[in-house]
Amino acid sequence: MHVFIDENGEIRSCYLKAGCQKEGNFRHQLSNCDCISNAHEIQFSSSSTTTSESQEPSSGDQAASALQQQLLLMVARRTLSESPRQPSQDPEDFSCSSAQRKLNRQFYRFIIFPGKWIKVWYDRLALLALLDRTEDIKENVFAVLLVVLVSLLGFLTLNQGFCKDIWVLLFCLVMASCQYSLLKSVQPDPASPIHGHNKIITYSRPVYFCILCGLILLLDAGSKDTNPPVYTMYGLKLFSPRSLQSARDHVIVFLYCFPAISLLGLFPQINTFCIYLLEQIDMLLFGGSAAAGFISALYSISRSFVVLIVLYAFCFSAVKEPWDAQHIPALFSAFCGLLVALSYHLSRQSSDPSVLMSLIQCKYVPHFLRQQFEDSSADPLPEKMRESVKEILKSDLIVCTAAAVLSFAVSASTVFLSLRPFLSIVLFALAWTVGFVTHYVLPQLRKHHPWLWISHPILKSKEHQQREVRDAAHLMWFERLYVWLQCFEKYILYPAIILNALTIDAFSISKYKKLGTHCDIILITVAGMKLLRSSFCNPINQFVTLSFTVIFFRFDYRDISENFLLDFFMMSIVFHKASFIDPLWDLLQKLQFIMTYIAPWQIAWGSSFHVFAQLFAIPHNSAMLFFQTLATSVFSTPLSPFLGSVIFIASYARPIKFWEKNYNTKRSDHSNTRLATQIEKDAGNDDNNLNSIFYEHLTRSLQESLCGDLILGRWGNYNTGDCFILASDYLNAFVHLIEIGNGLVTFQLRGLEFRGTYCQQREVEAITEGDEDNEGCCCCKPGHLPHLLSCNAAFNLRWLTWEITRTQYILEGYSIIDNNAATMLQVFDLRRILIRYYIKSIIYFTASSPKILNWIKDESIQKILQPYAKWHYIERDLAMFNINIDEDYVPCLQGITRASFCSVYLDWIQFCARKRAEHLDSDEDSPLVTLSFALCILGRRALGTAAHNMAISLDSFLYGLHALFKGDFRIAAKDEWVFADMDLLHKVVAPAIRMSLKLHQDQFTCPDEYEDPAVLYEAIQSFEEKVVICHEGDPAWRSAVLSNREELLTLRHVVDEGADEYKVIMLHKSYLSFKVIKVNKECVRGLWAGQQQELIFLRNRNPERGSIQNNKQVLRNLINSSCDQPLGYPMYVSPLTTSYLGTHSQLRNIWGGPVSLDNIKKWFRSKWLRMRKDCHAAHHERGNVEEADSGGGSSSSSNSTGNSSQCSSSQPTRDGTPQLQASSQEVHQRAGRRKPRSQSIQAHGALNQRPPASSHSGPIVESRQPFIQTSTSAHEIPQRLSSSQLSFHNSATSVFSQSPAVPVAGQLTVQDRAAAMLRSSLASSTSSTLSLLFGKRSFSSALVISGLSAADGGNTSDTQSSSSMNIAMGPSARAASQATRQLTETCEATDDATEPRPRREAGPAHAIFMSQNLECRRASQEDMALEDTASQQSLSEEQ
Repeated sequence: MHVFIDENGEIRSCYLKAGCQKEGNFRHQLSNCDCISNAHEIQFSSSSTTTSESQEPSSGDQAASALQQQLLLMVARRTLSESPRQPSQDPEDFSCSSAQRKLNRQFYRFIIFPGKWIKVWYDRLALLALLDRTEDIKENVFAVLLVVLVSLLGFLTLNQGFCKDIWVLLFCLVMASCQYSLLKSVQPDPASPIHGHNKIITYSRPVYFCILCGLILLLDAGSKDTNPPVYTMYGLKLFSPRSLQSARDHVIVFLYCFPAISLLGLFPQINTFCIYLLEQIDMLLFGGSAAAGFISALYSISRSFVVLIVLYAFCFSAVKEPWDAQHIPALFSAFCGLLVALSYHLSRQSSDPSVLMSLIQCKYVPHFLRQQFEDSSADPLPEKMRESVKEILKSDLIVCTAAAVLSFAVSASTVFLSLRPFLSIVLFALAWTVGFVTHYVLPQLRKHHPWLWISHPILKSKEHQQREVRDAAHLMWFERLYVWLQCFEKYILYPAIILNALTIDAFSISKYKKLGTHCDIILITVAGMKLLRSSFCNPINQFVTLSFTVIFFRFDYRDISENFLLDFFMMSIVFHKASFIDPLWDLLQKLQFIMTYIAPWQIAWGSSFHVFAQLFAIPHNSAMLFFQTLATSVFSTPLSPFLGSVIFIASYARPIKFWEKNYNTKRSDHSNTRLATQIEKDAGNDDNNLNSIFYEHLTRSLQESLCGDLILGRWGNYNTGDCFILASDYLNAFVHLIEIGNGLVTFQLRGLEFRGTYCQQREVEAITEGDEDNEGCCCCKPGHLPHLLSCNAAFNLRWLTWEITRTQYILEGYSIIDNNAATMLQVFDLRRILIRYYIKSIIYFTASSPKILNWIKDESIQKILQPYAKWHYIERDLAMFNINIDEDYVPCLQGITRASFCSVYLDWIQFCARKRAEHLDSDEDSPLVTLSFALCILGRRALGTAAHNMAISLDSFLYGLHALFKGDFRIAAKDEWVFADMDLLHKVVAPAIRMSLKLHQDQFTCPDEYEDPAVLYEAIQSFEEKVVICHEGDPAWRSAVLSNREELLTLRHVVDEGADEYKVIMLHKSYLSFKVIKVNKECVRGLWAGQQQELIFLRNRNPERGSIQNNKQVLRNLINSSCDQPLGYPMYVSPLTTSYLGTHSQLRNIWGGPVSLDNIKKWFRSKWLRMRKDCHAAHHERGNVEEADSGGGSSSSSNSTGNSSQCSSSQPTRDGTPQLQASSQEVHQRAGRRKPRSQSIQAHGALNQRPPASSHSGPIVESRQPFIQTSTSAHEIPQRLSSSQLSFHNSATSVFSQSPAVPVAGQLTVQDRAAAMLRSSLASSTSSTLSLLFGKRSFSSALVISGLSAADGGNTSDTQSSSSMNIAMGPSARAASQATRQLTETCEATDDATEPRPRREAGPAHAIFMSQNLECRRASQEDMALEDTASQQSLSEEQ
């Protein structure tokens, strides 16, 4: 039995732990007052102890056990109430009181051996104040091992005699504090990143003590070596006994300062230290990228070591023997090729192996991930990332092979040794020039304020002046130039420089080993791999490192130079630190942050403490501050302002990711909350939770485009650890770049509140306001020069820790439109419209449901709905139905009848029924009308029930509308028939209330449009397919947003700061414009570290503390708000997301997407087909020229015979098919102004055009013979098309372009000339129009169709001929034909009325004819230009 007794001796609870004891035994023991102490010691213990007595499981029933517990509790209380309240002075009473005091105390049983335990007289809080509580045996074992290790290493260190006098006591105190921290740790620790008890921080001090003691013993052993190997590099003797002894003494002093260092929080917790150490080793030595965690860091450094071992084996085999400059060993060339290939592959891989492991498991062991894939089926991101990694692996397989072969060939050619040192000078100069132009000049010209003097960008994007962006960002010429310069720099220039240095240094090492064979080979291998990976990943600062290396070691300190490869490697560590985090740049950024923060003219005091700190910081902001800045730059640790003041203190070292804890926002919706909570409290209804989906969608948009936009230079120069702010009208996102690889970027996004605090709004205004209108210079306003900033504006821009890099950055997102629902439903007429759409939507979903026939034929449903089938049935419910909002309400009957319902909605029911494919009876007495009537009554009653039977009140109506919108249907007893099939609710009533809200929104733009049933039906059908209408708590809402649906609509209940309102939220997919602001990363790291120390260690919980007040110069509030919760209050924190280069659509247009076998096959196939096509076309062009020449000769012979009318002659071709030839004069005349394709189309105009009737029948009859020949030869076109399309064009031209012979001008009327003009204009316009309509390949079929139609309609009327012609007529041809038709009609009327006049009397008509002929020629030329454009487009499509 367990009895809980407080400090006052009162029994709080009592229960039996086992039921084997009998009630009588307990009564007997508890009733004996003399044995209270013994009974307590035997029977009572604390809830935290485990008794050593064996107890059997309870066998009684639960009722008996409960009664037994109550009786025992009553007896115990009676016993305690009688004994302690009678004080006595005799020894017996004193013994009883002492026993009672023992009873009042709580103890824990501590088991020493099985069956032997001792009492620990502490309660729970007192024991927790003394000792840390461990949860499992592993923690205890690890703590014991650490205690033993601390004692052993401390004993060995003291035994060496390093400590004397008082230093021994200090060392023992340090060792004791490390051991005691395992029993009771410091909570909270200055280096703890989380609130509450931190288990990991418990083991930090003992582990650091063991590391330092082990390092002391190791250095001491090295300093005592009698014959140590001495290595000299850059004039420094490495690993000499004296240097090792000096290092040992410094570590001992550092160990003495261990308590002070721990108090200042300069030691990170042990897992953070491991991540930082592995990340720095991988970055400094192997050129790796940042790590996302401990597993990521371990994976990165492991693969680097594996590659190093493989490369070392090849290099050692090649360099161990000396070789000649004219014969480079094949193994060394293979080493160079393998080095380039493996470095390229490592630069393309992310440090996080999770996606790669997921891809491997999905490929080889898919059954392990089946359940996981089913859970994440709605999220397309994991599959998209797996596809990107798969593309990278396929591309690397080909590119690495090609790079290895090319590097092997270049290295084996001895070009590097033969052209030294001239080649090195050329490569250095070229690298500096390309780097300076690419990474300095172009980014400065594209900045918002180039060089902080010019008021606008010099190289502007197309969207720079646009107020509203409607399309994706346009790819500019300078962006293409920037990409190609980067590619040349990364993949050609720097590999050539490194291979050149590697070959020269390896040749020298083969002759002379300076540090020994193994050391020299390891150094050049590590240096080559590190420099190549750094160049492939991010070459932005490589040209600065290269220039500084050449200047420093070729001119300033030539004597201490080792070799160029090692010089470049060491300078990259000292100056650029793997080209990612460089101490010099860190130093400059820290100094800029400090100077901007403490500048007296722009100081922002957040509290009274800041005022005093400003004065006391004057001596601090001198040598000590500079020393801290230099030290923190070397170790990459942040420098944070103490409590937001101007006093700066150093923090502990952190990795690039900064935050040790992975805090990711989890959205609350209906999938992860209880049903009761959804119905009663509407969980997740706050704005921050609902609006976080927009930042999640923004993260997905950045996942697709961020890497490509960085490569295009749209964010300016970037580096690992850089921080940016994306600012728009309502979205303010903080983007932290964590890992930058070759074709990938890992980032983390933090979304800030839509409606932030006052301080946040002031800083957002500082970002958005421009400096172009500033005309001040000191105290006056003289203005500024054109396109330049004023002196004050330029001065202010230089005293900021942030800079605007781009003003119009385009991303896909959603434009948000919110309307107050109370405003739209305030009037009864507007509510009546909503109810009308609600009922019509119910009828639509009922009639269009695939289960409507089953519902109508279901006897159980029809039996229940029999009352609704009667015409005299009246639905009376004064609380539900109202004349103000129900159109079918009958006032005299005070309800709704079937007749009134049909009088309003029967037409709509019948219209919806007619839209079904199968017949559906929809007369007044049909079951469909009955079901619709019942469902409409049910829907309105559900709305009234949800509105608490107070639908006439606006607030109640909105409450009920929102309840139904989110799916909370309260079905009345008389409507329980709907449970016969739940689809009646899920597929009819629920979507109807949502659709009615969408229709109600649209009716404001066009009020009378939905009065037409056809328009309303099409609108509902369209909205059902395209628009997502659901509650924001529905998981379908998140899935629709992440799937980039075009349009979404929802009803939101907003309860914030006393406001209780309903809003209709409409989302439209569009392009959003952001401002990109680059923030000083040291400013961000320092402010984040200061917030962590202030809130966790110093426990300052003041919501209006001075460290988060607005400071426009450093954006203090925005940065501190973006901290991980609970330090900051971001609306959304994304997981680490990787953006790949292959997902950027515009970069695919530049270099054609990833390199793979399929893409290479498609490329070769397209080039082969294009080559065959060009050769085929050239061959037939030569053949057609010969045919044209032969046709011209025959025409010339026919002309020499003296015939007045030109006629065609038939010429046999090579395959025996007869071919018609035109006269050489006409061929040469048309060849100069029409292409063969246009010439072939002119036949269609000639075929369809019928010669006009005229009194001058002689010439016209003579001219009809070529048209007859043309129509007969049109049937031979398909046969000749199979041999050559182009040949067919030319041959058809020679036949069809033949126009009737033109007689003497005096013999022709104006009508005849107009007909000839019409034929030529129609031929030209038809050719261009058919080319655009049918394309190049379908051109022959178009000609056959037009030819057949001309043959069929050759003897028909003019109307039929012209109608067949209008199919392919262009606009210019139609205009010409209409003008000619009017002219012809006029001329016909003139000819009928009068006799033919002489030529001089027909002058005006001839002038009109010539002007019309000129217009038709111009139209023909325009159509020819359109035809040329269309032919080029079709050619590009076929390519």
